Parts: sequence; C-alpha cells; structure tokens
Amino acid sequence: MQTTMEKPRVERKKALMKAGILAAFVVGAILFVRLTPVRDYLTAEGLGMFLEQAGFWAPLIFMVIYAAGICLFLPGTLLTALGAAIFGPYWGFVYVWFAAMAGASAAFWIGRTLGREFAASLIGDRLKKYDDAIERNGFATVLYLRLVYFPFTPMNFGMGLTKVRFWDYFSGTALGILVGTFIFTFFVGTIRDVLMSGNWGELISFKVFFSIGLFIFSFFIPKIIKKIRKEE
Repeated sequence: MQTTMEKPRVERKKALMKAGILAAFVVGAILFVRLTPVRDYLTAEGLGMFLEQAGFWAPLIFMVIYAAGICLFLPGTLLTALGAAIFGPYWGFVYVWFAAMAGASAAFWIGRTLGREFAASLIGDRLKKYDDAIERNGFATVLYLRLVYFPFTPMNFGMGLTKVRFWDYFSGTALGILVGTFIFTFFVGTIRDVLMSGNWGELISFKVFFSIGLFIFSFFIPKIIKKIRKEE
C-alpha cells in the first residue's frame, strides 16, 4: 500500500526536477548569449569572417551554429538574415531551411524530454481536451501556427510539452516555414548581392523589386490564412 502511494509522489518529484532543469536551461541559454562574447559573432561581418576560415566546411558549421542558436533562444529571424547575407538568396535558403529544421527538432526534443511530464501533471480536465485535440490534429495545428508566424523558438519548446506526435510536428514545421523562409532569404540575399556587386543601378532591377514585393506580401500571409480559416 505504501509503495503504491509513494509511486505517484516519486513520479511528480521526477517530473518537477526535469521541469527545473528545463527552466534552468532556458535561463542559462539566454544569459549565455547576452553576457558572453558569442554575441560579437552574431553579425554578418563577424560570422562571415569566422565561416570564411572554415572553407569547405562553412555551410555545415553555419547549420550547426544555427541549430544550436535556436536551442539557445537566439531569434530565428536574425539567424536567417545572417544565412542569407553570407550565402546569398538561394544557397542561403537551403542552408537556413535545413538548419531551422534541425534546431526545431532539437528544441522539441528538449521540451518533450524535460517538460512534458510536468506539463501533463498540470493539465486538468478543462485543458485535457485541448491537449488531446492537438494530438489528433497535430499536423494541421503546427502548419497553421507556422504559417501565421507564431514565434519560432517558443513554439519549438512549447510543442514538446504537448501530446503532438513528433512526425506531425516535423512535417507541419517543414512545410509551414518553407514559404516564409524562402521569401526572407530571397529578399536579404538579393539586397546583399546588389551591395556586393557595387552596381547601384541593379537596385531598380526586376529581381530587387520582386524580392521587395515578396517581402511585403509575407506580412499579409497570416491575415490571409486566418481569413481562409474563418470562411471554412
């Protein structure tokens, strides 16, 4: 009888300890980025010089840095802009997308491993139906939130606390960030190409205007998605 009563208590204690580790990790990650010299490399010039020394391995090193940055709560927009500024509009998109998927998967795993048990213990009957709904409609939920530009890093960790299946989360993220990532890297990378060429006349080229148009359009994507969803 005593053993039966002690088991839930031990499980709650274990879940609380994991949640404490997760909270410490989040706080530590934010402080690490803000208070250490690593922030000096978070510029196109600083990171570019570092990657230039890496030569052939520069893309892989960038993707590792990007993925780690997501787990350390660096803004995804900043990392994406750096990738486009360093590698250009097309390769920048490829490297950023793969790196974002790696970082999103790692952050999800951290949240699931360290925080899910504690989150589940806090979910009452009222919240359980939402948790179950996310599990049933995981792909659609993740895809929608990605398309409306829900904050990238908090969502990665937050989804790990829910019952959503990993592959639903992975596929929803992979598809959901595709358009936004391409538009942003194409815009930043195109401007970067013009600046590097030194030919200011290209600022009035079709490619530049097209990239600016796509960039402006990206701000309307969340409203369009929400409107379509309301009509359904």
